[in-house]
Amino acid sequence: MYCIKCGTNNSETANFCRKCGGLMEPEEETRVAIRSDAEVPQVIEQRDNTAPVRDERPGIEVKLTDPDEPIFSIGPTLLFVKIGYGLAALAAVLLVAVLAMFSLPWWISIFLGLCLFLVPAFYHIKAKLITYSLKETQIEVDSGFVARTTRNIPLRRIQDVTVTTSLAQRLLGFGDLVIDNASEEGGKVILKNIDSPKKYADMMLKEMRRLDQ
Repeated sequence: MYCIKCGTNNSETANFCRKCGGLMEPEEETRVAIRSDAEVPQVIEQRDNTAPVRDERPGIEVKLTDPDEPIFSIGPTLLFVKIGYGLAALAAVLLVAVLAMFSLPWWISIFLGLCLFLVPAFYHIKAKLITYSLKETQIEVDSGFVARTTRNIPLRRIQDVTVTTSLAQRLLGFGDLVIDNASEEGGKVILKNIDSPKKYADMMLKEMRRLDQ
């Protein structure tokens, strides 16, 4: 046992230091406080409009999410738009090269080349104006630019969600989602040209099963 005053090593049974005569005190043990997992707050997500659920267990916190926040929000694939931009760029280079052979002013060649990008740009804007959103109780289909139209499809009225793909769509990884809607005359709503359609169909079916519970 070491003296806390002079540091001299003494026997374990000594009451006083043999060098300085100071009172020997037992060494303090170092204690490490370990926080158990039970003390770590857990979060339970409650996704509905009802009042918060009171959980009496210690460390349990109930977190409410916004029911108006979409589970996902997607639009038609931009694959063809990207291909269109690539083809327009290639055609613009060829056009500028051909027009240069006729000694036209350079700005005319460039202007005509840039005009080729108007076609894919039109379809790009058109695709961006369509949005498909899945919320807790409904599917929203937004379309239009100046006159915006929102179509709501309640999940409780949906009978089935089907993925349909042509051979070309299957090879390129996109397809259509066909929704059998019992709330409207005609009965079907088609979400066209969706990337990874099966993934989003499964998410819709999951929300439909949750509402049925």
